[in-house]
Amino acid sequence: LLLLLEATLLQLVSGSHHPFYNGFYYNHMMNDMGNGEDKVDYFNGARLVVETSKDPVYSYSGANVTLPCHYHYEPDLGDKRKIRIKWSKLRDDYTKDQDVMVAIGKTYVAFGDFKGRAHIRQGSRHEASLVISDVHLKDDGKYRCEVIDGLEDENDVIDLRLRGIVFPYQPPRGQYRLNFHEAEQVCQDQGAILANFNQLFQAWSEGLDWCNAGWLADGTVQYPIRLPRKPCGGVHLAPGIRSYGPRHRHLHRFDAFCFSSTLRGEVFYLDHLDGMSLEEAKQSCQDAGAEIARVGQLYSAWKFLGLDRCNAGWLADGSVRYPIVKPRPNCGPAEPGVRSFGFPSKGRFGVFCYKER
Repeated sequence: LLLLLEATLLQLVSGSHHPFYNGFYYNHMMNDMGNGEDKVDYFNGARLVVETSKDPVYSYSGANVTLPCHYHYEPDLGDKRKIRIKWSKLRDDYTKDQDVMVAIGKTYVAFGDFKGRAHIRQGSRHEASLVISDVHLKDDGKYRCEVIDGLEDENDVIDLRLRGIVFPYQPPRGQYRLNFHEAEQVCQDQGAILANFNQLFQAWSEGLDWCNAGWLADGTVQYPIRLPRKPCGGVHLAPGIRSYGPRHRHLHRFDAFCFSSTLRGEVFYLDHLDGMSLEEAKQSCQDAGAEIARVGQLYSAWKFLGLDRCNAGWLADGSVRYPIVKPRPNCGPAEPGVRSFGFPSKGRFGVFCYKER
């Protein structure tokens, strides 16, 4: 079925026989008699129009979301036509689009990570909306809704944005130690993904100021500056996102900007009177029916759940951090944020645990 759908679309989109255009619109297809003869339908002045939302659609990790898409003819043809619908996701690095779904009538096939999570909603006569369930972090981005009627092929693009938080990340071995692929992995290890430019820009507009350059999902290296200063591009440059442009994904090394969304569970703090080592901290979380929290989970709990704790705790990567929503004496700087003690080789602290609801 998959091969049939793809072959049909390829034949429709890139067939070698194109009729001479004389003011009519053509729909070239097999006739309904099934005898192998072709027929040509002529639509005098009819134009296929595809429309999606001009405003971004916002969602969050684990939710269900609908990306609206509708089509119509100008003038209206009246009868319902047999059309093909194709959804694809535009990649951050502008390489070939990622196939999401192909539908012909009531038959559809979803691809890759979208299998079992995506379907077409056709609640009205000319609707081709895409429904995605259990939204993943990587679902954030631009999507193309393409409608194919014979030789007519029109599309429009819609933006799906996840509500989340961007945080800079350095591994235990220090600054600028990650190539692009290692940066992808460390973000994944922390319950996050590499941020894209729109996510970094949103974080900058909300106050993120960070002077260390980090990888983004499109393979560029950038960093957000709110307060211009000499070590961060110079005092005479305006605030904004500083960019090194695309870097070599294997040879060049920087930090990472990770993106995490809302949580399905909760982050909570545990402590013993004399503190815990990292191994003891992991065991304490397990004893509580949870697991030691990852960095992305702590940031998400701080931003979306208001987690505020002036006690340092271990995290899964071996770092020690604590989240502050309401700054106060003896709890770090005067601004809200997630404070870090780095990666102590020894010491005894509490622990932040994460438990699914």
